[in-house]
Amino acid sequence: MTDSLRRRRSRRLKAEINVVPYIDVMLVLLIIFMITAPMLQQGVEVEPPKAAAEPLEGDGELPVVVSVDKEGQLFLNLGDEPRQPLEPQRLMTMVAAVHKNKPGRKVLVKGDAAAAYQDVVSAMVLVQKAGIERVGLITESPDGTGGG
Repeated sequence: MTDSLRRRRSRRLKAEINVVPYIDVMLVLLIIFMITAPMLQQGVEVEPPKAAAEPLEGDGELPVVVSVDKEGQLFLNLGDEPRQPLEPQRLMTMVAAVHKNKPGRKVLVKGDAAAAYQDVVSAMVLVQKAGIERVGLITESPDGTGGG
């Protein structure tokens, strides 16, 4: 009699699922995604100054605009001669002075479509070194209606 009771107890169905194979599959997928993700971030050539961005809300005060032309020269829309190229140190000094007098004034960087990406990024770094935490980029709308 005890043998038959043992058999009944040993024949009970277990309602457990073995999740080890699923964990193995998930780890393999994670490794595959970790390897392929950096490869997907390589882009194609684009023309960055044209973008369908929303225009910034104006607070009535004109922003400070740092321009970079195709030769990499820096310009500032303030001062005596806004069409004269500035040295990087002079640009930083002028932007820092504006920020000190009016801390809430927006600072934007406008790069020529033919300008080197490095030159535009360098201009942004100069503005940040001048004490500006948030720097915006000026783009042109693809349809020519004046984007953000």
